[in-house]
Amino acid sequence: MTDSLKSLIATGTKLWLDSIDPDLVAENRARGASGATSNPIIVSDLLKTGRFDEQLDNFRRQGLNDEAVAWAMTDQLVRQAQDVFHPVWLESQGNDGYVSFELDPLLEDLELGPPHDQRTARYVELGKQWAAGHDNRMIKVPATPAGLDALEDLAAAGVTLNVTLIFSTRQYHAAREAVWRGAQRRSDLTGFKSVYSIFVSRLDVYTEKHIPDLSAAAQGHVGIVNAKRLWTDNVAFWKDKKLPLAQEIIFASTGTKRPEDPPWKYVAAFAGGDIQTNPPATNQAVLDSGREFTPELANFPPDEILAEIDAKVDFDQLERVLMEEGLKKFADPQKALLELIASKRRAMA
Repeated sequence: MTDSLKSLIATGTKLWLDSIDPDLVAENRARGASGATSNPIIVSDLLKTGRFDEQLDNFRRQGLNDEAVAWAMTDQLVRQAQDVFHPVWLESQGNDGYVSFELDPLLEDLELGPPHDQRTARYVELGKQWAAGHDNRMIKVPATPAGLDALEDLAAAGVTLNVTLIFSTRQYHAAREAVWRGAQRRSDLTGFKSVYSIFVSRLDVYTEKHIPDLSAAAQGHVGIVNAKRLWTDNVAFWKDKKLPLAQEIIFASTGTKRPEDPPWKYVAAFAGGDIQTNPPATNQAVLDSGREFTPELANFPPDEILAEIDAKVDFDQLERVLMEEGLKKFADPQKALLELIASKRRAMA
């Protein structure tokens, strides 16, 4: 049977794991994965297993509070994954082999977050802090107003960036232009690397709920069309910059949400270039499928489908709704992580 993950990678796609579980990192590295990403949900799920209770207790005995424990644990898990992928980073001369570290999601909490200017300043401060001393760590910054305003200074400071929570052309343009302005303030662009995480499946969930009159041929393809258009835009923008490293799109949120969709739907659509961050379950489903992947990234649906999407989908409204939902999904897991650590600390005490 075909090794489907190797088939996917052979198309030119870089496969990154949407997890920093040490066991899954090792397993997926052996299958060809060349990077990983983290978030509070991933860290929470790992801590719930009890596998890291001894380390949590060590942090507790050191006198760290719940928030400090959360970040110390996240830092440790990301470091371990970085060690696994560091040979890839060396071999690719900085073009691959990264692990993404997400900054504090509570900065975007509607109740707890500080005012805009303080929020932006805090992103810059935390980005520099968590990037310091790491060559294959990417700092994840959301494409929120405060996050976007932090990008220029972070890029100028030499921080390698993964701009996340992107749903629209507007967000992507604002992100890349801020990053490029910052990069041009550097004395040397040799190590300049940035990626832009375009969320995919959430767009199709949105259109199914809010635009039910899309035809069957168009429904379920808006996320794919949007991401492919942004990929095309990204290639054109960076083409004349003559940079040593590729500035790439990450196809994120690639797990299917509808039971009737094959789990490799988005994986197949984006085969052929840049980066996919796939959940472990999606990678396993791809592996089990035995499918042979071919390059599809540059292929679009027929013109009549594109015209229908453009006529019926208000992308400004889509961005507003998905950002409202996304910010809740962004901040709530960090609160849940802190609550989990607090409960474990009480049990250990």
